[in-house]
Amino acid sequence: MNNDLKNIFGTTHGLDGKSVDFLTNALEKNNLPGFDYLEFKLSLARMQTMNLPEETAYKSAFATASTVGLTKDKLVATAQHYKQVLVNEKEQFDKALNNQLQKRVKSKQQEVEKLKTLIEAWSAEMVKLQNEIAKSQATIDAADGQITGEMKKIEATKEQFEHTHQSILNQIDLDLQHIQNYLE
Repeated sequence: MNNDLKNIFGTTHGLDGKSVDFLTNALEKNNLPGFDYLEFKLSLARMQTMNLPEETAYKSAFATASTVGLTKDKLVATAQHYKQVLVNEKEQFDKALNNQLQKRVKSKQQEVEKLKTLIEAWSAEMVKLQNEIAKSQATIDAADGQITGEMKKIEATKEQFEHTHQSILNQIDLDLQHIQNYLE
């Protein structure tokens, strides 16, 4: 019956074959016992292959179906049943689609947003580190000049101290020599 259902419901141009298979399988799984809308629809499809006018095809298919107990009320009620089967399948499809959307798209979007935030934080940290490097380099450059200046001052102080030290030592040595020479 499933192939027959595919033929009558899936003949519209441009329908997705997998979706037609899925939905007609659902109709077949939920097929009510006895002659109802689905069997009527199959009978109607056969009538329409005879190129009968639409109204004649409907009346002929119903006349045949009424011989096995199908009434208009039962036909309408069972058609509503199959519509509800399709509505339920759509709800299940929407849930599954939403789960796939969550798993494949939204989780990736969240990951992308998280990475963007991390990149911004890292970029800010890099700017901060670059500023620290530049500040430290400026301190180093200034320190090099200060070091050179301080080294010159220290060297000059050292030279002055050593000169003064030597001068005093020389005076003491000279005095010692004079004491030795002049005093007996």
